[in-house]
Amino acid sequence: MASDTPKDIRITVTQRGGTKTASSGSKWEPVMGYSRAVRSGNFIAVTGTVGINADGRYSPSLADQTRRSLSIIRAAVEALGGKCEHIIRTRMFVTDVSKWEEVATVHGEVFANIRPATSILEVTRLIDPDAQIEIEADAIVP
Repeated sequence: MASDTPKDIRITVTQRGGTKTASSGSKWEPVMGYSRAVRSGNFIAVTGTVGINADGRYSPSLADQTRRSLSIIRAAVEALGGKCEHIIRTRMFVTDVSKWEEVATVHGEVFANIRPATSILEVTRLIDPDAQIEIEADAIVP
């Protein structure tokens, strides 16, 4: 995954107790009481992340949504001191698993040499009807 984060992805980091939390500015973070990502010790957990664009819209392309979601995940991991190569697991929730090859192609481009454990599961729908994919990730920073 290229290390150049799109300029429209802004992550802020806050210290909360013994953890560092990353926020992507989602309007749902304070409403639901979650963080985009949390680092405790050398472990980083990234919340389910949809591929929403900075303007609040979704690309109609599943591949584009996958790419955007992974860019947001990368930015959150990097903001907490990790790197893409520290990601050890991804979980992908899609609304149409018959399109799995679109997701697999993008995931493969990003993680070709990293090879994290992964899952892809079909769900009935995601919180926003225009979202086609939501991805979680875990990383261990050496």
